[in-house]
Amino acid sequence: MNMNVSREIYFVYDGECPLCRNAAMALKIKQEYGRLVLLNARESHEHVVVQEINNRGFDLDEGMVIYDGEQFYHGKGALRFMARFGENKGLFNLTNKVFYRSEIVSGIVYPWLRGVRNWLLRRKNIQRIDNLGLKEQPIFKSIFGAAWNKLPPVMKRHYANRPYTDDVTMVEGQLDVSCEGPIKWFAPFFWLMRGIPPANEKNVPVTVQFESDKDTKFFHFNRVFRFKGGDYAFKSRMIQTKGDEVIEVMRSRLGWKMRYMWEDGKVKLKHKGYVLYAFGYFIPVPMTFLVGAGHAEETPIDDDHFDMFVTITHPWFGQIYEYKGRFEVRE
Repeated sequence: MNMNVSREIYFVYDGECPLCRNAAMALKIKQEYGRLVLLNARESHEHVVVQEINNRGFDLDEGMVIYDGEQFYHGKGALRFMARFGENKGLFNLTNKVFYRSEIVSGIVYPWLRGVRNWLLRRKNIQRIDNLGLKEQPIFKSIFGAAWNKLPPVMKRHYANRPYTDDVTMVEGQLDVSCEGPIKWFAPFFWLMRGIPPANEKNVPVTVQFESDKDTKFFHFNRVFRFKGGDYAFKSRMIQTKGDEVIEVMRSRLGWKMRYMWEDGKVKLKHKGYVLYAFGYFIPVPMTFLVGAGHAEETPIDDDHFDMFVTITHPWFGQIYEYKGRFEVRE
């Protein structure tokens, strides 16, 4: 990177966040690289750099941004920029060089730092910057991408929840549930883990509430299966990791990694493996050979109804789990 003293380096930060504000005040760029210009994102909405940040889709609630006149650095990238081009003196600058010069170390530390920032703002009851206007757009619009506009009305109603709100969507229907092989053999374990219900029963009434979270972009599933022997609650939350890649995290902290797609006139959830969600990190877990690969499809029927089809296929035992049926979007 070629820099000179005449170049202005913009540091766009959240002025209400103590961590971000202290970082902005403490950062010193080496003089030969340029002059540092601080922009409080909450007060500089009209600045050309902030407008370009919005155009490029950088979420300032997910991390600060540094612009060096040629390239934008967001979140972890901004901290690595500080580590590389910050002065070699002062506790803050030296600490940056220790923790963020390495791609691996910064990848471990940064999610924790971001979590502390969000916790501090919640404690102070401070609203998000929301520079991208995410509250006005459904969570799944960015997941489906360009395919969102192809979704029929029933699927858009189904996936209407917005992030950082108290939106709730409810669907009701009936499912045929069946399990074989490992899931049937280890049914007590699955009941204990409160994941998919390990049962064999037809025409099970099911209510599902899709709930937004005021503090995160998480999409919560609260399912209630009304089996003849009693109700069974299956709760999970969807977390978008990038693009169409989503992880469904169960109460056990195990997660199913998948791709959300609109294909062949259906919403398809395609298996990408399993993870363990711990301390804000997704740790890959090689479980497909043990519990099988999941697959799900949702087929629109009319403006109010869609069919749901979920299977788990084991590499040795074939299909070991299935539930299927029809849902109505109620509200």
